[in-house]
Amino acid sequence: MSGPSTAALAVLEREIAAPGDGLDRLRLVPTPFVPEVSLLLAEDAIVWWARMEAAAGRALPPPYWASAWAGGQALARHLLDHPELAAGRRVLDLAAGSGLVAIAAALAGADRVAANDIDPYAVAAVTVNARANGVVVTASGGDLLDGDGTDVDLLVAGDALYDRELAGRVLPFLRRAASAGALVLVGDPDRGHLPTDALEVVASYPVPTTEPSVDSPVRRVQVLRPR
Repeated sequence: MSGPSTAALAVLEREIAAPGDGLDRLRLVPTPFVPEVSLLLAEDAIVWWARMEAAAGRALPPPYWASAWAGGQALARHLLDHPELAAGRRVLDLAAGSGLVAIAAALAGADRVAANDIDPYAVAAVTVNARANGVVVTASGGDLLDGDGTDVDLLVAGDALYDRELAGRVLPFLRRAASAGALVLVGDPDRGHLPTDALEVVASYPVPTTEPSVDSPVRRVQVLRPR
């Protein structure tokens, strides 16, 4: 784990141990659509973020890892319901956030699971969450999107296509990994950045929404793979 991720892990461990409750707290709770997995989540990610930025005296990355995003919940559910997809395989969870999908892959019997995210706090959260669920996940930072993904058997990306610029980098990486022989699965709640002609639907789930600023309590999420 790198220096920034080590520092972030120390922060999260202090947050877990801190007394009290309220909207600005983190709690280890079962994931709504995947109760087999418990995650360290914020009561209100925006309120927690504001408090942490005030304490740090500087801007911090948005805490995407502190919410259970719908795309990741659907993808984790799919892996646990179909463990043969992950069992015995080398798995990479791209833009892992909380590590929910990586943890589900480990619980499904994956041989080796890596989780990658550019946010040091997400790397720390994956470490905390994997430990809480009794599985081994190797968490790392850094940008992998210029690589080819050739060292994995299963590449999973839950809610990793949330804006057009990012989708423009993620989708070619997914295609390269698929061309190299990896099974690629994407969980997406129709954020409007997927080329529908390049992906086919594998499954569809009604997922409870827990992320900030969402009007509907349930979102329809598709699990897709490259054609």
